[in-house]
Amino acid sequence: MNRGGAVVNPLCLRLGTVPTVVTSQDPGSALAAYAALYVEQEVRAEGLARDVGSFSRFLEAAAFSHAATLNVSELARECETSRTTVAGYLELLEDLLLSFRLPVFTRRAKRRLVAHPRFFYFDCGVYRSLRPAGPLDRPTEIAGPALEGLVAQHLRAWLAYSRADARLYYWRTRGGAEVDFVIYGATGFWAFDVMNADRIRPADLRGLTSFGDEYPEARRVLLYRGSRRIVRRDVLCVPVEDFLRALDPERGLEDASGAGG
Repeated sequence: MNRGGAVVNPLCLRLGTVPTVVTSQDPGSALAAYAALYVEQEVRAEGLARDVGSFSRFLEAAAFSHAATLNVSELARECETSRTTVAGYLELLEDLLLSFRLPVFTRRAKRRLVAHPRFFYFDCGVYRSLRPAGPLDRPTEIAGPALEGLVAQHLRAWLAYSRADARLYYWRTRGGAEVDFVIYGATGFWAFDVMNADRIRPADLRGLTSFGDEYPEARRVLLYRGSRRIVRRDVLCVPVEDFLRALDPERGLEDASGAGG
């Protein structure tokens, strides 16, 4: 989907892909201003939130739920406001196309699954600009969700532009087994996990292995930061850079992942 410069690099994961940001002479300042000016001014101008200060606190708190299972009640407690207010804020973000939620994949489920959706800001750079960072934050705590968000952006774009007869989900059991992304529909059945590391450990395959036990029909792919395309425990492991570069709305996921041949 991205045919320009490098797709997965520290700069992209920090600044994101918003055109007005990446083409700016000062992308860092443009990104910082995006949430502070565009988002809040849009909300204020439209009279969409009565308390802009409360909404600003919500934007920051929601950043900690980026690429994670979303619990509206917990988020409301963090924002020190009502659940109804936070639910309204979430709907507002989606109406403005600033965020999206992925439902849990529940087809033919044999295990008990979580009920909450997964939350994403629409752009990994916007997430980074809203997510406070301090000395106690490990870099992986921020970079990992940013990478997952970048993959989510590309998968959603591929589904939209290819007009594929499929939807995007995620999968998580009550026991903690999880797969980051599931694509299911007439055009195929795929499970993707995203790992922000260049080496694959056996533990990194547990989610896809559990999903394969439940759904042996699904093609399972681990996207990681390494450089080799390999197969481990019947899971195709693909460099995430290669996969995102190869995503094309005129071609199938088999071509992007290399699973077709």
